[in-house]
Amino acid sequence: MTRYEIMYIIKPTLEEAKVKEVHESFVKVLTDMGANITKNEALGQKQFAYEIKKFKSGFYFLINLEAKDDKAIKEFDRLALISEDVVRHLIINLDK
Repeated sequence: MTRYEIMYIIKPTLEEAKVKEVHESFVKVLTDMGANITKNEALGQKQFAYEIKKFKSGFYFLINLEAKDDKAIKEFDRLALISEDVVRHLIINLDK
C-alpha cells in the first residue's frame, strides 16, 4: 500500500457548517475509492504569507492515507481542482 499526505485549504468566506461539509465530502470521496485514512486533522484558520486567489487566510486540513492504487488520489485531485471552495491543495507520495 502506498502512503500519501494531502493538505488543502478551504476559502475563509464559508460558514463553519459549510467548511465541515466540504471537508467531509472529500473524506468520503477518498474512502469510497478504497483509501484507508490514517490521520484526519483540521488545522484551523491560518493567515497566508501572501494572497491566494484574493484571500488572505483559509481553513487548513491535513489527511494521511494509504491506498492500493492511485484512483482515490486522482479523484481527489480532480475534484479539488474543480471545487470553488478549495483555494489550494497539495498531494505528497510519502513512499517516494
